Amino acid sequence: MPIDKWSDKISVVHLADDPQFTEDVQGLESVIRHNVSIVMDFGGVRYINSSNLSRLLKLRKQLSDTDARMILCGLNNQIWGVFLITGLDKIFEFSDNVPTALATMQMEQ
Repeated sequence: MPIDKWSDKISVVHLADDPQFTEDVQGLESVIRHNVSIVMDFGGVRYINSSNLSRLLKLRKQLSDTDARMILCGLNNQIWGVFLITGLDKIFEFSDNVPTALATMQMEQ
């Protein structure tokens, strides 16, 4: 999983389809331990299943115990539809693309 360290407090994660997606999200636990906010780039993800949603929710819960944030960006229409149908669009924070997500995080630090 490509992780770009944008700053001491922000990392950008470029996700891919399963099975890599599952491994990528599980690997983020080490990043969370360092109280780092995460921009998750879904540009390489074409679909998402309930197991992946569960992992994202678990990751969000772990982040909620810290001062870090998570912004999801680059979602295609199919993935965005899954978040809308499940109501998770109200739980996660979204951005159109990586630069906008980074700007949002930097302005609110």
